[in-house]
Amino acid sequence: MTQSTESYEYLFKFLIIGSASTGKSCILHQFLENKFRNESAHTIGAEFGSKLLAVGKRNIKLQIWDTAGQERFRSVTRSYYRGASGALLVYDISNRDSYTVITNWLTDVRTLASPNIVIILCGNKKDLEEQRQVTFLEGSRFAQEHDLMFLETSALTNENVTESFQQCARIILTKIDSGNIDPFRMYSGIQCNHTIAAHQNENLANNIRRKSAINCALCQT
Repeated sequence: MTQSTESYEYLFKFLIIGSASTGKSCILHQFLENKFRNESAHTIGAEFGSKLLAVGKRNIKLQIWDTAGQERFRSVTRSYYRGASGALLVYDISNRDSYTVITNWLTDVRTLASPNIVIILCGNKKDLEEQRQVTFLEGSRFAQEHDLMFLETSALTNENVTESFQQCARIILTKIDSGNIDPFRMYSGIQCNHTIAAHQNENLANNIRRKSAINCALCQT
């Protein structure tokens, strides 16, 4: 469906990263199509999708890159990290190996993406409770230790799939509004729809100038 260019305020570049077979492509498909994809081959390079998302009373367009999780594609998929503003870092709760390597994925994305990237850790395949190998507490503690948000998701039942994208987008919006993220900065992973956001951008610029003035005043005291 074609969307009018005036129908969203900001465009955010998002990544879905993590090991192969954790359900990343199924999460993307569920989010975009509201249905589970029963047959899903391994992603080669990256797949792309976009969707408008309501965050409060504001429309945000997400441009989402689902990256390959296989090691032989890592050098290719890293090229998609540049300028991402948000990311879902996915592991499979029924596969401990996918959990033990999330530190490597986190290091990559924080090194190569926007310095202000907002990341949510997703323990996927929550529907496989009887096969669980990673506890909720383990995932929650890892997220707290690494300054991440955390949800357990199920691409099969659609549990917390939309919520993952919404939470990430909400934090980015809050940081834009507070002046902690400059959407005009190169490689911020954010594009502004000037038709909708002209007034908000003026307020944002004022907030940034005000913050700079306060910092300068503090430096002189």
